[in-house]
Amino acid sequence: MKEKEIGYVSKYFRQISVAAIEITADELNVGDTIHIQGHTTELTMEVNSIQIEHETVETAKKGDSIGVKVSSKARRKDKVYKLVD
Repeated sequence: MKEKEIGYVSKYFRQISVAAIEITADELNVGDTIHIQGHTTELTMEVNSIQIEHETVETAKKGDSIGVKVSSKARRKDKVYKLVD
């Protein structure tokens, strides 16, 4: 599968394991698989839920700031890629 860069991590909330992600290209849907990569981060996971301003949504588009629950630590400025066919 190919990867397309769609954004970056702007903040990580350790207590609740949520990454705040800025979407800079394309869109992200619930069910998509993302790859978060950084200096010490290597994480691939399926997106189970997306929140914008504490509201659950199905799709986030370019320009949105979203929250995504992640399975391990993400760091500021980590790049976020969407896996595409």
